[in-house]
Amino acid sequence: MDARSVSESERTANLPQADALPVSQIESVVEDVLASTPFVDVHTHLFSPVFGSLGLWGIDELLTYHYLEAEFFRSSDMPPERYWKLSKREQADAIWQVLFVENTPISEATRGIIAVLQAFGLPTESLDLEEARSFFQAQQLESHVQRVLEMAGVSTVVMTNDPLNPEEQLIWMNGVKSHPQFQAVLRLDRILRDWGGNWQQLVKQGYAVDAQASGRTVSEVRRFLSDWYGRMHPVYMAVSLPDTFQFPADTIQSKMLAEAVIPSCREFDLPLSLMIGVRLQVNPRLRLAGDAVGRADLRVLENLCRTFPDNRFLVSVLSRENQHELCVYARKFNNLMPFGCWWFLNNPSIVEEITRERLEMLGASFIPQHSDARVLEQVIYKWQNTRTILARILGNTYRLLSNDGRGVRRQDIQRDVTRLFRSNFEKWTRLSSGDTAAV
Repeated sequence: MDARSVSESERTANLPQADALPVSQIESVVEDVLASTPFVDVHTHLFSPVFGSLGLWGIDELLTYHYLEAEFFRSSDMPPERYWKLSKREQADAIWQVLFVENTPISEATRGIIAVLQAFGLPTESLDLEEARSFFQAQQLESHVQRVLEMAGVSTVVMTNDPLNPEEQLIWMNGVKSHPQFQAVLRLDRILRDWGGNWQQLVKQGYAVDAQASGRTVSEVRRFLSDWYGRMHPVYMAVSLPDTFQFPADTIQSKMLAEAVIPSCREFDLPLSLMIGVRLQVNPRLRLAGDAVGRADLRVLENLCRTFPDNRFLVSVLSRENQHELCVYARKFNNLMPFGCWWFLNNPSIVEEITRERLEMLGASFIPQHSDARVLEQVIYKWQNTRTILARILGNTYRLLSNDGRGVRRQDIQRDVTRLFRSNFEKWTRLSSGDTAAV
């Protein structure tokens, strides 16, 4: 090829793609793609309707969510001991009065309540909750769940299921009819974080384990996991861990993890989700609102990913200071999938920072967010906020790419959004797209 041919080839290669978007239209197209793509909510504390009262929904549950309780105690003179003696309705009334009537709801958690009320056409400035209560009391759960998920733009919800919770255990034992929009997760906190307080629960289910995790204990725990895998058909196993978590270590936790849980995940081809960094009950007076955050030693991820290369790990870390390190480890180990901005990180300013950092370091090879919702209607505002934030982040990313010389097409944006909010999770958990079908 002569110099003239090379020059012509190079010139043609640098021409804008015929269907590339003008820079001025990129953000609006991003917004449209985000709005029209059904997301998979990869971690929640929601339940399908068959679980009855375990599933939380409605205005009183929304207002007594522990995020708002923590804020309430900062703005109210009511001592926690008095608050806990109130009924659920009275607690909700107290929180509404202090945070929404006496104060302007400008925090992320209180604005979420306003967004939910607005979504249902309910008043946001009432002095009481009567109209909101009447609305939610009139809803039929099955149809309400469907409507809420449609409003949130969510096709599939991943639950958190504890086989050692007596109430939930009974429901599973009696047989649970699968719901097309809810996937199960086998939660292991009681086994991995408090073996001493829970091993007898396994004995009651017929497993020959003991307090010292000796003898047949490991093989019996594997049998327990196998039985519950067959009962739940979970998409992954999961555990929430403190900032002090170490692996390997001379502990029952480390032994159970290495000899029972990780081999079982490998046997059933399931990822293990590790949520690291919580410090439980730094203020016990606040109950669920009394947990805090600590910076973890993420060399545990290095040890796990290197020692078990055939296992897949979903990882979310609670400390802001751990985020860059998590990205670096994800670049070194392709069996590590970062996901979400968890708990105290789920504020727009921090979400934007973390998501930009991940895009810059990992491309689209991560899962940006999960709702962590405990109350059904929370998915409306949590995913609304995520779409708003991601529109800015992705819009800026594509503008930079366009300015650098690579045109951006709508199909490029759709491919990336689908990967970030659907297919990364589907591939990581071996779910077919039919299992997370769009609504």
